[in-house]
Amino acid sequence: MLDPRRLAVALVGFCAFLQLYTPQSLLPLFTAEFGAGHAAVSLTVSAATLAVAIVAPFAGALADRIGRRKMIIAAIFILVLPTALIATARTLDEILVWRFLQGLLLPPIFAVAVAYIGEEWPPIEVSSVLGVYTAGSALGGFMGRLISGFAADHIGWRGAYLVLAGIELVAALVVVRYLPPERRFVPMSGLANALRTMGRHLTNPRILVTFGIGFAILFTFVALFTYVSFHLADPPYSLSSAGLGLIFVVYLFGVIVTPWTGRLMLRMGRRKLAVLAIAVWCVSVALTLAQSLPLILAGLALAAACGFVCQTLSQGFLATIATAGRSSAIGLYVTIYYIGGSAGALLPAPAYAAFGWPGCVVLVIGVLAVMAVAVMTVWGSDRPRA
Repeated sequence: MLDPRRLAVALVGFCAFLQLYTPQSLLPLFTAEFGAGHAAVSLTVSAATLAVAIVAPFAGALADRIGRRKMIIAAIFILVLPTALIATARTLDEILVWRFLQGLLLPPIFAVAVAYIGEEWPPIEVSSVLGVYTAGSALGGFMGRLISGFAADHIGWRGAYLVLAGIELVAALVVVRYLPPERRFVPMSGLANALRTMGRHLTNPRILVTFGIGFAILFTFVALFTYVSFHLADPPYSLSSAGLGLIFVVYLFGVIVTPWTGRLMLRMGRRKLAVLAIAVWCVSVALTLAQSLPLILAGLALAAACGFVCQTLSQGFLATIATAGRSSAIGLYVTIYYIGGSAGALLPAPAYAAFGWPGCVVLVIGVLAVMAVAVMTVWGSDRPRA
């Protein structure tokens, strides 16, 4: 039976990522209803990720001062409001406003949660608990896309966001019941001190390169799962919103694989496992060039699993080497990570317009190759000790 503390950690990830990428199943509907192009409706994804990038380091610095648990719980409850208000939007611009507000509330959840895990669990358990957290995040990301797609087909995209708001509220009540209080948290002496500590992270080459790795991870994720929606909505596939929501069932493969990351790292070492995951990721992205829908889905499933493994390794490495101001270090990581996500929603648009899906595939594989070089250069091959 799952430890209730770990269940609460998984639900924190679920609550945050339930909302983050819901527009990906709805992009063709937004295009039809608002008469907007691919790049314009993709802003419904990047508006939230951009807001995350803006607020993440400050959320981390503030959490280092006032405590992490209270920030996590407050943000989850407040997030219900803009989610419900999306259902009232009459224009694409109004959707972008509420999506931006959703994004502002997400770093106090997941950026702070990673630091909370790094602080409250023994070092030997951090990677495995992060695996549980990442699995919950993967499940939340999948359910958000799936529910929005299916609900949109039956009650419209506005009704879909009301359903998502209700689910968020119920999950928040469970989190507040089971997320344990902090035992090891020591507050910074002042916010200015926390900000100075955050600045020192920017002088650490290992931390800086790990930030860049985070950028590449989410760039690849968002580029793949945003533009594959356009690809599969076009002939010969012509998938509906529900069908597009169903393709995100591949996230469940990440849910299954990610909790094993800690054990695999103990056996192989962090760097070797990361390079192997990136290599498989490149192959899986290339597999999406197949004409067969089952092969495309298989490629997306492998890509999702590799992405979650790399994200778990990256966050675990950062939580280990950032010995002071851990929340602010994770906050900066999340900023760069979601700048990568915003870039992944926007930069592939010219490649998709000019070359279609193959143009996106080539771009993504190039980014993954750079990420592999960064991992080989900076990350150690050590295995964590108790």
